[in-house]
Amino acid sequence: MLIKVLFYVAIIIVAFLGYRHFSSMHPSLNIGENAPDFKLKDTKSREHTLSDYKGKYVVLYFYPKNDTPGCTKEACHFRDDLSKLEQLNAKVIGVSVDSEASHQKFSEKYHLPFTLLADTDGNVANAYHALTNLIFTKIAKRYTFLIDPDSKIIKIYNNVDVSNHSQQIIDDLKSIEVSAN
Repeated sequence: MLIKVLFYVAIIIVAFLGYRHFSSMHPSLNIGENAPDFKLKDTKSREHTLSDYKGKYVVLYFYPKNDTPGCTKEACHFRDDLSKLEQLNAKVIGVSVDSEASHQKFSEKYHLPFTLLADTDGNVANAYHALTNLIFTKIAKRYTFLIDPDSKIIKIYNNVDVSNHSQQIIDDLKSIEVSAN
């Protein structure tokens, strides 16, 4: 019995360390590339594709799990800064492997006015190199992709600090706006 418990503890430790290792790796998509298109459902089962947002900047942020402390803090900062982001012609889209129902509860609980998409099979997160596949479960890495109005990746955030991430994106969008003029 003790050996069985130690075996499971060892598996959990290896899985945790593996997640930490793979979640800190840099994504292999590059700035200037076309962002991978997707087709995912939101909290009301409506399908969204990247091409639906052509002509706008897209803040496509992947996050591990609804209703966890870091993910909640990040989502609430996006919520609080949404008007500033929209003034900069940006749409915020959150993606995790959680279900549509889980996204619905999370969105209602924290009054999130932006789109959350359910990537339950992890295919979109995988296309963005933002997926950690732990033996029995998949988790999205906390990566954000800033995509321009022509669907090109212009910025990749793979070391996200949830306490200032939305402001960092606002600052980057303002900088892009200034350099375009």
